[in-house]
Amino acid sequence: MAGQYAGLAQFLGRARGALGPRPVALIFVEDEIEVESTVDHLDALGFGTLILFTPAGLDLAPGAAERVHRVTYDTLAEGALPRAVNAVIAAAPGAWLHYCYNAEYLFFPFCENRSIGEMLAFHTEERREAMLTYVVDLYAADLEQCPNGVSRDGAMLDRTGYFAQPRTDPATGRVLERQLDFFGGLRWRFEEHIPEDRRRIDRIGLFRARPGLRLLDGHLLSEPEMNTYACPWHNNLTAAICSFRAAKALRTNPGSRFEIERFRWPMSDAFRWESQQLMDLGLMEPGQWF
Repeated sequence: MAGQYAGLAQFLGRARGALGPRPVALIFVEDEIEVESTVDHLDALGFGTLILFTPAGLDLAPGAAERVHRVTYDTLAEGALPRAVNAVIAAAPGAWLHYCYNAEYLFFPFCENRSIGEMLAFHTEERREAMLTYVVDLYAADLEQCPNGVSRDGAMLDRTGYFAQPRTDPATGRVLERQLDFFGGLRWRFEEHIPEDRRRIDRIGLFRARPGLRLLDGHLLSEPEMNTYACPWHNNLTAAICSFRAAKALRTNPGSRFEIERFRWPMSDAFRWESQQLMDLGLMEPGQWF
């Protein structure tokens, strides 16, 4: 399965057959933190193809390297993620895609004993072609011991402080049906250090590619119905992306690094790395799937 490609065009030219029929995960590597654990997690969920977009020169453990298609790519360039995702969408109509960054971990209801393929088969039967995912900030309990804000063994998350606001059409001001902007976690508690356009924690992190579909800025899709949290008739499945990305950013930026003494607060809980905890906290929805 493994392969290494000098760029996105080379990958799409040589390995297009890897894009389906099983779900495909696109991993965008921004630094060397927890790359292998991200690969391990997605592989265990049952993704058929793992594509790692990575800057040149990144060392990758052999066990992870043999399971991924590795594409040399400038992941830090302006618009890098939507540009790559949109190229894959165009090349793989009908494929279910998930995209994330390193040190991010997808969870869905009952993922400990059900595969990503089983879950998406049910979601498809409900005539849904996209799934809302909440980005749940993870962070180290002790920043002196973990100065980059990352600790898988001691990961914490906020158990409260999440909220939603109606989403409006920027052109008309009209409230959009079944669409909400979600906030919470580190991005809410330390919002003075977060640009306004990066404070939302909702992402359409799972969707089915189709001709003409595009990923837009703000982690939304060009098809409005695919940005909804549920169909008109009942609640649908949602998922969570548990992410150290905000913690890493707040510990990397000089302004926030020296102003924030700790991420832990009275409403922190230890993250148990299980889907039931996320459902109990209301951070994902099983819908009609039991």
